[in-house]
Amino acid sequence: MSIDEKGSAVTLDAAWARRWIVEAAAVVAAAKEELTELDRQIGDGDHGFNLDRGFQAVATKLAETPAPADSPEEVGAVLKLVAATLMSTVGGAAGPLYGTAFLRAAKVTGRAELDGSGVVALLQAALEGVQTRGKSVPGEKTMVDAWHPAVAAAVAAAGTGGPPEDDAVMVLRAAAQAADAGATATIPLVATKGRASYLGERSAGHEDPGARSTALLLAAAVTAAEQAAAG
Repeated sequence: MSIDEKGSAVTLDAAWARRWIVEAAAVVAAAKEELTELDRQIGDGDHGFNLDRGFQAVATKLAETPAPADSPEEVGAVLKLVAATLMSTVGGAAGPLYGTAFLRAAKVTGRAELDGSGVVALLQAALEGVQTRGKSVPGEKTMVDAWHPAVAAAVAAAGTGGPPEDDAVMVLRAAAQAADAGATATIPLVATKGRASYLGERSAGHEDPGARSTALLLAAAVTAAEQAAAG
């Protein structure tokens, strides 16, 4: 994380991306019981434990893969490693969905640092990956219901020209807050996609586990950025 030469815009680098994933692994580990219980109510009952296994594997893989010593590490390189590890270790629908999200994000973040527009591009690509893989749209009670408002909020925040000293972090905060609200908003929805759709009207009254885990992951991204800013 750094400020440009004019001292006007905060950017997020590969060190932030690595810190994000380590923080995400800790957050998912702490929430695995909650996520699994949410999934027991409307799904297979394995979301939290599967995601925990995947992110622990990612954290281990990152620790075993140091940043290059001869050139700045690209954010996309970190996200590509995350994608490959999640796809190979996370079972159920979450592995392919999150793996594709991180893989698409990696393709648009092949640079050493991200400004606010770079954060928007990362989130937009992740959403596109989830929607392409899951064939889902907002309102179907899936993780898209957290990703979609996150992207909308990020786009809006980037377009405000808000506090320049808080550029990328401001955009990320807006996205995480919207994802959290989007996850909560899945509670009254009737699922029309995935295993939860088999329950029909009985799926209403339960929060979608994928939407909640999406909100947790984006909150972890904000925490990582704030930790980096604090030194």
